Amino acid sequence: MTGHTKLMGIVNVTPDSFSDGGQFDSVSAAVEHALRLVEEGADILDIGGESTRPGAAPVSLDEELRRVVPVVRELARQTQTPISIDTSKAEVARQCLEAGAAIVNDISGLTFDADMPHVCRESSCGVIVMHIQGTPQTMQADPHYDDVVAEVCRHFSRRLEDLEAAGIARERIVLDPGIGFGKTAEHNLELLSHIADLHALGRPVLIGHSRKRFLKKVLGREVEERNAGTLGVSIALAAQGTDILRIHDVRATRDALLAWQTVLNNRR
Repeated sequence: MTGHTKLMGIVNVTPDSFSDGGQFDSVSAAVEHALRLVEEGADILDIGGESTRPGAAPVSLDEELRRVVPVVRELARQTQTPISIDTSKAEVARQCLEAGAAIVNDISGLTFDADMPHVCRESSCGVIVMHIQGTPQTMQADPHYDDVVAEVCRHFSRRLEDLEAAGIARERIVLDPGIGFGKTAEHNLELLSHIADLHALGRPVLIGHSRKRFLKKVLGREVEERNAGTLGVSIALAAQGTDILRIHDVRATRDALLAWQTVLNNRR
């Protein structure tokens, strides 16, 4: 279909996510949406109970557990599609893994909660390690890099060594450069055009670019009008061999990538 590029469908069980906050903030609505994404071709489901948009207020542990654990449990009962839990809290990860999740997707790269490496080490789960400069509350204040691609790659190289020393085999790790997490639009575009540098670290690469703010600078469009731009970036990423695309619109992305790949396959 798209070579080896897999699609991770976003399921935000939140009232305040930047793109779809409040649409799926009940268990039934979230499960229904997730199953629809599976029908549309999602290879992975990513369940999140805390908005990480710039300036978002933190959510309590109890509230995040209330939002996501029932969704993960019900999805694990209804689908064989791998479930990822998008959290930086170790206890949320632990309970969701027990409920049937197979992947921990941590925006902090397992640094915000000191217990997260232990939870991941004790599980056989996959681990998505993201790069972030600052926290969701501070990350967009004034992000600065001398060379964003080189600095993110150095960060990942150190992080892989640290996590391996903590007992998490690098074979379990996927790298996410954190588009929009402590980066300007220019930083994001640099990273999006240098996937080969990230691949040189020897691990799969995940990109979460869907409807994000850098597209406003590129297109001049608000969040609800960024689907076409997201598709354009998705094709550019697939052309660079990106392993996983984290996206809202699974059907449109799968169609776009299939059409693109079909044309390439018919070249003479």
